[in-house]
Amino acid sequence: MNNQLNSIGFKKKPSDTTVVVAMSGGVDSSTVAGIMKKQGYNVIGITLKLYDNSKEVASSKQCCSGQDIMDAKRVANKLDIEHKVLYFQNKFKQGVIDNFIGSYLKGETPIPCVQCNQTVKFKDLFEVSKELKADALITGHYVKSITEGNETNMYRAIDENRDQSYFLFNTTREQLNYLRFPLGGMFKNETRLIAKKLNLNVAEKPDSQDICFVPNGDYASVIRKFRPDSFKKGNIKDLDGKVLGVHDGIINFTIGQRKGIKVSNIEPLYVLNINSKKNEIVVGPREKLGKKIIKIDNLNLLVDKEYLNEDVLVKVRSTGELLNARVNLKQNNSAEVNLKDFEDGISPGQACVFYNHDKKGYKVLGGGWIVN
Repeated sequence: MNNQLNSIGFKKKPSDTTVVVAMSGGVDSSTVAGIMKKQGYNVIGITLKLYDNSKEVASSKQCCSGQDIMDAKRVANKLDIEHKVLYFQNKFKQGVIDNFIGSYLKGETPIPCVQCNQTVKFKDLFEVSKELKADALITGHYVKSITEGNETNMYRAIDENRDQSYFLFNTTREQLNYLRFPLGGMFKNETRLIAKKLNLNVAEKPDSQDICFVPNGDYASVIRKFRPDSFKKGNIKDLDGKVLGVHDGIINFTIGQRKGIKVSNIEPLYVLNINSKKNEIVVGPREKLGKKIIKIDNLNLLVDKEYLNEDVLVKVRSTGELLNARVNLKQNNSAEVNLKDFEDGISPGQACVFYNHDKKGYKVLGGGWIVN
């Protein structure tokens, strides 16, 4: 019996280890498939067909488009690995697109990538991988997972500019123990270099920039397609309730927005609140944007509650900095986050993700959805 751990933590030879690699057709997941193949693992590549492409979607810089499926197939052929395409359009529509639209209609700013990971990728693909009797599900996300004993913890990637841990806070402990993230210890330029050495056709492929089902970043067009009745005019008010103007639909606004309000004022105005019940936008000066207290619900913890008895670091948007805070757990899987300093533009629908720093890096403790 082989008592040595292989590169993904199993006490058997790579050739006796089956892994499913989620292949989006981009350079990251393709490189991961190449690394696993080169190390001698039995690799099954799976690409998800998530939505029905229109011409404008297919031409934009997105993942999971028709071109991406073809790119994934070419990579699989080059690597001589088994490749499957799973048709998850209905699951994706129900679990991600409908949620995205509903969130905007409630005056929130949604993060569909979290919903996609939470539902289609790490739930449905997780189950498919288990059915294929794979030992692990491997993705091209830039996060680190460190396993000690029978417990796996998630950490920010070494490449902080690429770190995707914010989008994975809703991963369950069971999923985390099954997932592997080989790119967490690499920088992007290293990934491309490996892709070139493997002579992969996607080595120079640009990164996806848009939400996969939102052509050219125009999310309003998606909502107009599925819910054309959503664009209702309403009032734009100041903090005193005075009507300053009229908007064409609350979905056109996010908390902290300055441009596009179309209300003239001596001082710049920012969106402070979106009231979906009254179909109103409240605007005011920038100094009114700051918050110190955040309420969150649908909490997901990846560690024991005791970790939250001390000061933590939190992230309140994907591109945000780590902020000093305390987390007070409440009933019904909710919490109140108290920031040390004021932070602007905190929006319902975004995630608040908890971290702490130890000798291995920034550990993801969990997080929840901002509701106030």
